[in-house]
Amino acid sequence: MNDEIESREHQSISVHPVLDKILERWSGIQKETVYLLIHKYGLPNEASTRHIIWYNNGPWKRTIVYLEAHPHNFPTPHMDYLEQTIDYKVPLHYFDDLAQFDGSLYIDRTAGEASAKCDQEAANFMALNLMHDIVTGKRNVENARRFATEIEKGLRLQGQSSPYFEKFLFSKQSHTADPDVRYF
Repeated sequence: MNDEIESREHQSISVHPVLDKILERWSGIQKETVYLLIHKYGLPNEASTRHIIWYNNGPWKRTIVYLEAHPHNFPTPHMDYLEQTIDYKVPLHYFDDLAQFDGSLYIDRTAGEASAKCDQEAANFMALNLMHDIVTGKRNVENARRFATEIEKGLRLQGQSSPYFEKFLFSKQSHTADPDVRYF
């Protein structure tokens, strides 16, 4: 797959004049990911020099590829730059557990969203599937961390897949926003 991406880059494939201009300044894995996502989901809805965004692409409410990447060592060392979001209502008493599970899992109570930020769509599926396992009591934090490490090693080192990487293993949620309560 990487050979295919590299050959695309070297051929200077034109996607869209504005996006082509923006991507001239991008390089590396983030640029490769943008091309993979364009191939899978079509042209993005927004593009700037710092990030590229798709809305309602496939199972995602939002997908953002950031130019800036951050090192992340869990479950295996990688760079975080691909953020993907779904509608999901997390009960308040699970916020701390989810923060302990994965620091690149973001819960927005007010918007009713859960986002995972990693370097691969498969890893984002895994993080959100394991979030659901924690919230529904199927796994505790430590078990989810061990399981994530085990299957992630299999994916990255041996190319082994898991249903946790392929799709959501739970039903889509709606009406997840929580505007909180007024005090005056």
